[in-house]
Amino acid sequence: MAEPTVYRGCVIPPDLYYDIDNQVWFRINDDGTVTVGATDIGQARAGKIINIRIKAPGRKVAKGKPYASLESGKWTGPIPAVIEGEVVERNEELFDNPELINDDPYGKGWIVRIKPVNLERDLKDLVTGEEAIQKQKEYIEREDVNCGEDRAQISKKFYK
Repeated sequence: MAEPTVYRGCVIPPDLYYDIDNQVWFRINDDGTVTVGATDIGQARAGKIINIRIKAPGRKVAKGKPYASLESGKWTGPIPAVIEGEVVERNEELFDNPELINDDPYGKGWIVRIKPVNLERDLKDLVTGEEAIQKQKEYIEREDVNCGEDRAQISKKFYK
């Protein structure tokens, strides 16, 4: 596994696939399933996550529909399905401890695991590797995001 890039405090693992606009990551598992979560950048912009709704296992989620929705004190939004599929597992721990998304977005803060319908097709809508790192840096600059200690800031533009 390659070392993640850290830019303005935001962690960007190069081995994941990303939906840059929605700040969602996708990890392809050895068994063919895909784990989905919010990026470090996304959780920093949202602030402390206080509530989450996740589709139940067995639910099919069409491309563009949400696997889940997150709520913070300043933001509510979907985790959209760029990869269409069936929910096979959801992170039940998030219902009691939604701030795991803030504390460990790429680890314990994962949101849902899906069985994809057409992974090859859907991966074309995502970026990975060096391209993802570059696009994430551009997003961070454009939206003026800082992660880490200042993660609850949403963005400096919000406060101006």
